[in-house]
Amino acid sequence: MKSSPAARRGPKPKPGTRDNLVKAGLQMFYAEGYAATGVQGIAERVGVPKGSFYNHFASKEVFGADVLDAYFNRNEDKLRSMLCDAEIAPLARLEAYFDELIEAFRAAGFVRGCLLGNISAEVADHSALMRERLVKHFAAWSGYFETCIAQAQDDGAIDSRMPAELLARFVLNSWEGALLRMRADRSDEPLLEFKSIVFSVLLT
Repeated sequence: MKSSPAARRGPKPKPGTRDNLVKAGLQMFYAEGYAATGVQGIAERVGVPKGSFYNHFASKEVFGADVLDAYFNRNEDKLRSMLCDAEIAPLARLEAYFDELIEAFRAAGFVRGCLLGNISAEVADHSALMRERLVKHFAAWSGYFETCIAQAQDDGAIDSRMPAELLARFVLNSWEGALLRMRADRSDEPLLEFKSIVFSVLLT
C-alpha cells in the first residue's frame, strides 16, 4: 500500500495575507513611523498570529523594504499619468503634479509627508537593504522629473546650461526638504515657496 504524502505542518497561509500585511505596514509606518511599529501590532491589525508574519517575511527589515516597494509602486501610476502625457507641455505637467500634491497635503492637515523621506530619516543609517530600496525609488522618481525637464530644454522652454538629470535631483531633494518644513510649520508656505523658486527661478 502506498503511503500518503506527509501533511504540511502548521496552519495553511491565508490567501491575501501577505498583501494585507504590507497594506497594514504602509498605514502604520505612515502614522507611527518604522521604529515605533512592531511586528505584533502589524499582525494584530491584519487579524493573524504573529507567526504568520514570519511565514511571509524573514524579518521586519525585509518587510520594510517590501513596504517601500509597495509605496512607490502605488504612486508610480500617478507619476506616469501626470508626467508622461505628451499632450501637455512638459513644465505644465510638472507644475500640475506638484499642485495636486500640495492640495492633498492641505486636505490632510500638513501631516505625514512622504514615506520615502520619513523612512530615510529613520533607517538609512542602519539598514543597507532599506537604503538600497530608497536609493532605487528616489532615482526612479527623479527620472520622471528628468524626462519633463529634458523635454522642456529640447523645446527651448528652459535653459539648457545645467543637465536635466542634475536639475531633476535638485527639484526632488528640495521637495523633500520642503515637506519636512511643512510638517514642522503645519503650513503650506514651504511648499508654495518651493514652487515659486523652482518654476520662477530654477526652471526658466
